[in-house]
Amino acid sequence: MNVFYNREGIGDVLLVSLKPIPAEERAFVKRGDVVRIFSERSGETVGYNIFSASSYHPFSGSGPLDVDEELVGVINDILAKNGFDEPIEADLSPKFVVGYVKEKTKHPNADKLSVCQVDVGGEVLQIVCGAPNVAAGQKVVVAKIGAVMPSGLVIQESELRGVRSSGMICSARELGLPNAPQEKGILVLSDEYEVGQPFVF
Repeated sequence: MNVFYNREGIGDVLLVSLKPIPAEERAFVKRGDVVRIFSERSGETVGYNIFSASSYHPFSGSGPLDVDEELVGVINDILAKNGFDEPIEADLSPKFVVGYVKEKTKHPNADKLSVCQVDVGGEVLQIVCGAPNVAAGQKVVVAKIGAVMPSGLVIQESELRGVRSSGMICSARELGLPNAPQEKGILVLSDEYEVGQPFVF
């Protein structure tokens, strides 16, 4: 779940994104100040647009908002007031975490890509990576599915040249860190970092 608010950029609208789907599949229904966005094929809710958002809560910010229990509660209250009785359940686990590259193999269909098995604490993710310096045995920053990068990019499950990728191994530049090197390459962390811990930047 990702929530965006930018009053100057798009007006007094809270954008709630639950799941990405192709534009041609989207359907809409409006009740009061809320538009529910859903899949025409499956009927599954994929997001909400909440208009006149500040009349319900003093939202502020100019981009992605931090999603916590309080924000989820506020959104569910707004939905209920506008006749939507399907409460949102959000995954509040950290989306940027320390990972450990257990294994790196060559991508079968692309010379400059590697397929990595990355332990993020409690699970191992398969991530396709194009960085020239990625190697087994490294501790790295992983953006998990649903993470919003400083550029605004939302990390999604994807397939790169026929191989599934569930996240992204990040460079310092992609994370917007100060004094990030301009050359290509992921950020390699020191051993003091613990696998699975949130990475705060």
